[in-house]
Amino acid sequence: MASPRHRNPVLAVIDAPWARPVGLLVILIAIWDISVRIFQIPAYLIPTPWDVMIAFRNDGAMLAREAVPTTIATLAGFALSAAIGIPLAMLIAGSRTIEAYLYPLLVFSQSIPKVAIAPLFVVWFGFGIVPKVISAFLLGVFPVVVAGVQGFKSVEADMRDLARSMKASRLQTFAMVSLPHAMPAIFAGLKVSVTLAVVGAVVGEFVGSNSGLGFVLQRSIGNFELPTMFAALILLALIGVVLFWVIDLVERLVVPWHASQRHDVFVTV
Repeated sequence: MASPRHRNPVLAVIDAPWARPVGLLVILIAIWDISVRIFQIPAYLIPTPWDVMIAFRNDGAMLAREAVPTTIATLAGFALSAAIGIPLAMLIAGSRTIEAYLYPLLVFSQSIPKVAIAPLFVVWFGFGIVPKVISAFLLGVFPVVVAGVQGFKSVEADMRDLARSMKASRLQTFAMVSLPHAMPAIFAGLKVSVTLAVVGAVVGEFVGSNSGLGFVLQRSIGNFELPTMFAALILLALIGVVLFWVIDLVERLVVPWHASQRHDVFVTV
């Protein structure tokens, strides 16, 4: 008869998935602090972790306030990436003609530095949120399209033939065969997209904005306020991690049957 394995609570905490990255983060912060002190790096080049913590304490309210427009632009750009990228992937995967015309142009568009064309968005759309959303969209849409095309093209022909033999319509075949099979690849693209959308929103704020964490970074660099700049960078990283975690959670709920979501169960006899 199988019985659950009894483990030490301390070891269980150490082996927890969240404990490993937290432990590594603590080690990296310690190395950061020790390196600054040993090599006597000036504060105007690299601040100590304690200086960054003081910046969080003094400017925490301002940083939280400036994080709101950055997060809104990120979410809007990511939503556009998903809403446009997934249908584009369906069209490219379903038609060789569309793929021949459209796919090379998409690849070509990714070779253009977004920092170089972001000022055009400010000229065309002003200093509001629109340029930031467009920058986030342009950086986030390509991974969704590439992953979606790969997912839809990886559906085995035998599965489609089986659906046709059961008198399934094209819509039913898509809903019951093609889309579920492509969902893991689509979610992989969405995870990359949501982190790139954060970068795109900051690029838009760099070019023309008087709010957001990108504006804070630009102002901090100009004033040599390195602790505030590092605090803003850490907050941006946290936004990306949280959004990535949300997409991962949605994936677990939508495709729990996929092999990547399975967990090994260990039992002892």
